[in-house]
Amino acid sequence: MKKILLLSDTHSYIDDAILNHVKQADEVWHAGDIGDLNVTNQIKKLKPLKAVFGNIDGHEARAEFPENNRFICENVDVWITHIGGYPNRYDLRIREDLKKNPPDLFICGHSHILKVMPDKKLNLLHMNPGAVGKYGFHKVRTMLRFIIDGSNIRDLEVIEFESR
Repeated sequence: MKKILLLSDTHSYIDDAILNHVKQADEVWHAGDIGDLNVTNQIKKLKPLKAVFGNIDGHEARAEFPENNRFICENVDVWITHIGGYPNRYDLRIREDLKKNPPDLFICGHSHILKVMPDKKLNLLHMNPGAVGKYGFHKVRTMLRFIIDGSNIRDLEVIEFESR
């Protein structure tokens, strides 16, 4: 069993409130647009981190993190990318690979809009944690927390912070 904290679109922003949630997790997953690597460095001091680079990330983030991160957590096949789209409208860059070999859990960021939905055609769960940074059009900063227990994804919680 693993407690996962999922965040995205920090855009160089991290604070004690975010780090308090990091401390409660077993692993932290970042779905891109990290910004300054101070964000990921602070997270890595506390917990294991899996991350991808986003479209705003520079050469340092791109050298440290992949564009796509696919791995197994417990018995769940996870794929994280920054620009992924949504069921029936996946990004062209990944669409065919996703159809040929869908994961159990597909995670992306980029939109700054929190969404969790099933993709019944591909039999996967799609998650976008929204944006926890202060840059962008979003009004509420959000992250997701959940548990992966064997092949079950459970106890999903939305973490909301004050308006920007």
